[in-house]
Amino acid sequence: MTTYETDANAGADGKDIRSNALVPVPADDAEGNERVRGIRRIWSWRRHLSRRVLRTSGIVLITASVLNWTVGAAAVHNISTDVDFAPPVHMTGGSAAVSIAAALVDREINQNAWTPNDPWFTPGGFLDNMPNYQMGILRAVGRFSFELLDEIARTRGSSSNDPDLERAAGFLQFPPDIWIVNTSKSILPTIPSEQQYRTGLRSLLRYNERVELGQAVFDRRADAFGRTMQRIAADLGAQTAAIERTRPGGWWVFNHQADDLFYHNKGMLYAYYMILDALGSDFEALIRERGVTLVWTRALQNLERASQLRPMVVLNGNSDRSIFANHLMLQGFYLKRAILQLEEVASVLAVS
Repeated sequence: MTTYETDANAGADGKDIRSNALVPVPADDAEGNERVRGIRRIWSWRRHLSRRVLRTSGIVLITASVLNWTVGAAAVHNISTDVDFAPPVHMTGGSAAVSIAAALVDREINQNAWTPNDPWFTPGGFLDNMPNYQMGILRAVGRFSFELLDEIARTRGSSSNDPDLERAAGFLQFPPDIWIVNTSKSILPTIPSEQQYRTGLRSLLRYNERVELGQAVFDRRADAFGRTMQRIAADLGAQTAAIERTRPGGWWVFNHQADDLFYHNKGMLYAYYMILDALGSDFEALIRERGVTLVWTRALQNLERASQLRPMVVLNGNSDRSIFANHLMLQGFYLKRAILQLEEVASVLAVS
C-alpha cells in the first residue's frame, strides 16, 4: 500500500517553493514512522510515571521518617521510677534484693525496649533521656551483682566464687551500646547487649533459687554488709565528681552533657534505692540490732528524692548568679546526703 505526503519543496523550475503536491511514500516508511511515534509516547509516559513514583516515594519516605521519630519514639519512650514496683511472683524467693535487681533487668530488656544500642534509623535511636536512664539502672545492678559476688555470697575466709553469680556479674557489666552489627569489631553479626544481659539475668535468678533452697551462700554478716555499703557509697561518690565537672560555663542554661548525666544518675539512684530498700529487708535484724535504723531510713529517703526529680527540661543554671535552676546540682545535693548516711552505716557496722 502506498501513502502520500505533501511535498513542501517541489517546484517545476527547481526553485524551493511551497506546493500541495502529494508525493508517494512507501508503506514501510510510514509504518516505521508510526512505530517511532509510539516509542516516543511510551518513553514520555514512562518519564512521567518515573517522576510521579519518585515524588510519591519521597513523600512516603519523609512521612514514614517523621512518624518513626515522633510517634514511634513516643511509643518506645518509658522512664519508670515507680517505687512500688515489685518483682513478679516467679522471681521472688531467696534474697529480696536479688529478686528486685533481677526484676529491674527484666523490665528494662524484656518489657521495655532496650534503647542504648538502637541505631539511628529506629524509633529508639532518636531518644536521649531513656537510653541514659537505662544505662544508669544496669550500671547499679551490675555493681550490686559484683558486690554480692565479692562479699555477701562468700562465707568468712572463703575465696571461692559462686559460679552463677560470677556469670551474672560478668554479663551484667557488658557494654550497653553494642548492637547486632558492630563494624569496629567484625563485619559479622555479633551478640547485642540485651542478649548478654538476658544471660546474666538467668544466672542471677538461678543463684537466688539456690539461696532459697539453701544451696548457695547469702551471708548476713555485719562486715560483709558494711563493706558493701562502703563500695556502693564510693560508686555514688564517683557521680558527684562527675556533677562537679559539669559546672555551667556561662549564661547558657541548656547543656546536653548535663542532661545526659542527670538521667544516667537518675537511673542509678532509682535502681540503688530499690535494691537497698530490699536489702534492708534481708538485713533487717542486723540493722535494728546495730541501731542504724534511723540513718538507714534517711539514706533511702535521700536516694528516693534524688531519683524522683522530674524537670520538664534539665537546666544547668549558674547557682551563684542565675535565676534559672540547676537540676544537676539539686540531684547532687540529695546524692551527697545519701552517701554520707551510707558511710555512717558502714562505719557503725565496721565496729564489732
